[in-house]
Amino acid sequence: MTALRKNQENYELPAVRGVQAGRQYYTAMCPLNVAVQLLKYSDSSLPPEVRAQRILNKQRIPELKDYILKNSESYVFSALTASVDGDIEFERINGSDRIGILKISMNSVIIINDGQHRQAAIAQALEANPALRKEDISIVIFHDQGLRRSQQMFTDLNRHTVRPTKSLNILFDNRDPFSILLKECLEQIPMFQGSVEMEKSTISNRSKALFTLSGIFHASQDFIKGKDWTDEEKKVAIIAFWNATAANIIPWKHAKERLISPENFRRDYVCAHTIMLRALGALGHSMIDTPMEEWQERLKFLQEIDWLKSNEDFQGIVLVKERITASRNNQVAFAKYVEEKQALIGARG
Repeated sequence: MTALRKNQENYELPAVRGVQAGRQYYTAMCPLNVAVQLLKYSDSSLPPEVRAQRILNKQRIPELKDYILKNSESYVFSALTASVDGDIEFERINGSDRIGILKISMNSVIIINDGQHRQAAIAQALEANPALRKEDISIVIFHDQGLRRSQQMFTDLNRHTVRPTKSLNILFDNRDPFSILLKECLEQIPMFQGSVEMEKSTISNRSKALFTLSGIFHASQDFIKGKDWTDEEKKVAIIAFWNATAANIIPWKHAKERLISPENFRRDYVCAHTIMLRALGALGHSMIDTPMEEWQERLKFLQEIDWLKSNEDFQGIVLVKERITASRNNQVAFAKYVEEKQALIGARG
C-alpha cells in the first residue's frame, strides 16, 4: 500500500481500524510532508470557546525543530491526533475487519486535536532538510462529532498527561553530555552513593534518599558555569568539589551514617534541601579558580554553621514560618548568606 493516494473525491490512507468508547477510530501511517499538508490548525484568532485546541506557542517550535534536525537518526515523535469533519469510509483489505484503506472526502476539514506543536516543528524541519519527507509519523484519526466533542477530546488527551520529573529526565537522558557526565560523577562521590533519589524531584517521608538527582544536577551546573573545560576536567572538578563539601557538613555525615534518620534529616535541617545544594554550587563557583587541593580547607567554615531550621539566621532567607521557601530570590539570598559566612569565619580563623 502506498502511504497516500488522491483522486478527485478522496484522500486515501492505509489504516488500521479500532474501537474506543464504542466509536470507530483509525491509525494511519503518514509521510511527514503529507502530515503537514493534510492536517489543519484551527484559527488562533477565534475566541477560545469556538476553538478545538490551545493557541500555538511559537516559542516552543524552534526547540522541537532543532531536536529533529540535530537527532535525525534517533528522534522520536508520538502520534498526532486529528478529527475529520466530513465524510469518511473504511474499505477493508483481504476481508480483514482491521486493516484497510481510509477514504476521507476531499471536502473534509482535518483538525489536529493533539500534536500541533510537533506538526509545526516538522514543517520547519522539512524546510531545512527536505529528505525528511521520506519519513513517517502515525496519525490517530477520529470522525468529528462537532466542536464540543473536539474540545472534550483535547481536554481528555491532556488532562491525564503526567510530565516526567526533572530527575527522571536526567536519569534517562543519554544524549545530553552533562547528564551523562554527572551520572558518572555520582559513582565516585561516596556521599551520594546510594543516597540520591534518581526518579523524583521531591523525596517522600519514608525514602532513604538524602538528595535528589535534579538538585545535584543543577547545583553542579551552577558550579562549573561558564568554564570552557573538557568533560574530563569538569568531571574531576565536580567530584573534588562535592567530596570536599561533604567532608565539612556534619549533618550530611551523620545522615549518611544513619546517626540521623533520613526523615529527621529532611525535617530538621536546612542543609537537607535543594536550596542548600544550589547555594553550595554558587559558592563553589566563586572559588573554582583556586587550587583544587585547597578546597577542603576553604570549606571548613561549613562545620561551624548551625544547619538546624531552628537557627534564626535562616528566617526570611530560606525559611518562612518553618517552611523552606525556594524561590529564585531565596536561592540568591541563601547563597549570599553562605558566602558571607565563609568570609566572616575565614577571617576569624
